[in-house]
Amino acid sequence: MKPNLILASIICAMLIGCSAEKPVEERSGPPPSPPSAPGARRYGFRVLETLPHDVGAFTQGLVVDKGAFLESTGQYGFSSIRRVAIQTGKVQQKQSIDARYFGEGIALLKGRVYMLTWLNQQGFIFDAKTLKQQGTFTYTGEGWGLTTDGVSLYMSNGTSTITVHDPEGFRRTRSIDVTLDGSPVGNLNELEWIQGEIWANVWQTETIVRIDPATGRVTGVIDMTGILPQEARTPTTDVMNGIAVDPVSNHIYVTGKHWPSIFRIEVL
Repeated sequence: MKPNLILASIICAMLIGCSAEKPVEERSGPPPSPPSAPGARRYGFRVLETLPHDVGAFTQGLVVDKGAFLESTGQYGFSSIRRVAIQTGKVQQKQSIDARYFGEGIALLKGRVYMLTWLNQQGFIFDAKTLKQQGTFTYTGEGWGLTTDGVSLYMSNGTSTITVHDPEGFRRTRSIDVTLDGSPVGNLNELEWIQGEIWANVWQTETIVRIDPATGRVTGVIDMTGILPQEARTPTTDVMNGIAVDPVSNHIYVTGKHWPSIFRIEVL
């Protein structure tokens, strides 16, 4: 439902690799290449654990909170914010969003979950414990991904620009132009703040870019090609989307829209 455009520079930057036929917990992506200045470093991955995921969830945002996932889902009439057990994939709590709204990314900040919508230019604020709505906020343009450094909120809108917002009133404070080897990186989607970097899904690819939030420069490209095995894909399987880090264990999880699994990974 979004423009079917894949940035040429990303395609050129990606390493195309195929996973060997191994049990999923042993499957890994292409080996990393040596870093080369000033270009971005290329990374592969290894799946450490495969966890069940609601295949009906059109995943838009993913966060770890107190040993569970907070997950937002999209599509008109099906959008929600939910708390999900990590090991079983069971939905423990769920708050549906009015059918007028297409749910998008989320961020957890100081006990509140901030959730974007795609075209309505309105976001929602929920209590992280109860998932009850506490308020709303507005912004200009489309809403795609959202994350936080613990102070500010960082928002993507499908372009190469990430905007930074004050959580009180969602006032825009600055913007970050994201580049890879000097070229803009468009289609930035779901975001996660990991150890001082912004990690972003690049829409319609199996690529995650690691962004320096001070400069916007992509310092690393993670090629996730083949993480969801071909035999696990169906006609409803959609794009890779969803990155979460456990703030206690530092475990990193990834998934996709209508994917049957969430994967705990190691970056190589």
